[in-house]
Amino acid sequence: MTLLQVMAADNAAEVRVRTTDPAEIGAELARHGIEFSRWDVRTDAATDSATLLAHYGPQIAELNASGRYEHIDVARIHPDDDNPDWPATAAGARAKFLDEHRHAEDEVRFFAAGRGCFYLHLDDAVLATVCEAGDLLSVPAGTLHWFDMGTRPDFIAIRFFEEADGWIGDFTGDKISAGFPTLDELLTAS
Repeated sequence: MTLLQVMAADNAAEVRVRTTDPAEIGAELARHGIEFSRWDVRTDAATDSATLLAHYGPQIAELNASGRYEHIDVARIHPDDDNPDWPATAAGARAKFLDEHRHAEDEVRFFAAGRGCFYLHLDDAVLATVCEAGDLLSVPAGTLHWFDMGTRPDFIAIRFFEEADGWIGDFTGDKISAGFPTLDELLTAS
């Protein structure tokens, strides 16, 4: 489920907003300059990347009408229980962006399948935004955030970059993320 949970930055137990309503999510995020929208969901998103990008070609063209995003690709990670190295691979992938960081350019992601959670640290609040298939999120450059793909990562996302290295984070060293519920905990909370 797509979910927004707004918490006090100094007290994760202080939940200010919790909603699964896409209109409410979009309105709350827009108040902070974060773009959120929904695209149609392709049932066979696991197809090859070229086919997936072609399917979403009209939406991609509209989003990139200015030609700003010179690098558009597909990131995918799926559980592989037949591979004994999978747990370590998953843990490594997850750990890569679990600490607070920012990017020099907007972080734009469309989830074609699966889910992940962006935690946006905005002044006195943290907005945990769980994105699922069909969700598009655009986080402005310089926004403090972290990303959790869960203990069993499984998603396909179209990524938009101005520069080839646009995904590289500038980590703050702040361990704020350790004090907030994980993606798995957000999904099981009532």
